[in-house]
Amino acid sequence: MQELIEKYKQEVSSFKSSDVKEIEFFRIKFMSKNGVLNNLFNDFKKIEPEEKRKIGLLINDLKNCILSKIESLKIKPKEKSKVQKFDFTLPSSINKNGSLHPLTIVENKIIEIFKLIGFELQTGPEIEDDWHNFSALNMPDNHPARDMQDTFFLKKNPDLLLRTHTSSVQIRYMENNLPPIRIISPGRVFRNEDVSARSHCLFHQIEGLAIDENINFSDLKLIIQEFVNRLFGEEKKIRFRPSFFPFTEPSAEVDIYWGLKTETDKKITKGTGWLEIMGCGMVDPNVLKNVKIDNDKYSGYAFGMGIERIAMLLYQIDDIRLFYENDVRFLNQFRSSNII
Repeated sequence: MQELIEKYKQEVSSFKSSDVKEIEFFRIKFMSKNGVLNNLFNDFKKIEPEEKRKIGLLINDLKNCILSKIESLKIKPKEKSKVQKFDFTLPSSINKNGSLHPLTIVENKIIEIFKLIGFELQTGPEIEDDWHNFSALNMPDNHPARDMQDTFFLKKNPDLLLRTHTSSVQIRYMENNLPPIRIISPGRVFRNEDVSARSHCLFHQIEGLAIDENINFSDLKLIIQEFVNRLFGEEKKIRFRPSFFPFTEPSAEVDIYWGLKTETDKKITKGTGWLEIMGCGMVDPNVLKNVKIDNDKYSGYAFGMGIERIAMLLYQIDDIRLFYENDVRFLNQFRSSNII
């Protein structure tokens, strides 16, 4: 191993380049997660204890050589002139007005609609504990529903995680408030998913909850139809498909009939004309029991939707990544769209 370290050290010392790509390849080779240095540290764990001090010093010396070499190869920016001259008599540049982000525009519109029909806005922490994110929502340890959401857990405290939905806000609110309850909870959520045109590791949700005496599925259907009509400005056909969520029973997915007028319509609806917009259902009695609400006296419904999905539909955007790239050319398109 000593000979191998010396070989790498000679390679680092002799490396010279002013090409940005070559320098980056050099950095990746030696300093990346699967690079030379990490592999040496992994092998270091397997050597005999009496050799560890000697080999450890050699690896650290190699690490310092690599860092020094990378620092020396950095392209230095040209020094600016110490004296900068300004002509204060020149007219100022035209100030461009900013605009709300498209996700903010859509979120504000959804919040406005639900406030008009009697819902109160509530928010909660993005770093949650297991109880509020899973267990209280009828997902105890080893429940298969936990596999539906690939979660980011915090290393230092496995009981803490980045919330996977804003349902945790509903649990916190029910723990401290008695029915009747009518709330909506918007916010960012996080799931360990591959980033693509249709999915992202972080996105925005808005969820609703209503708890009171004698609430039934007809009340849920009525409120969703009213929301859809107000959001899209016209009466849209909706349909409810049976589904499964651990915290609601019965559960359903809600589709709207978007139509097949254009090629884009055919693409986003996969040729059916129907598009899923949210999940919903009647609150499972176990959830009410977990927050000490009398599940014999009270019932309720819950629903939730992704704000990105609604925004992509309203603005005919086919790639979710555009919302997060901060491309001014993309954002400028919404300068006059502060209200849908």
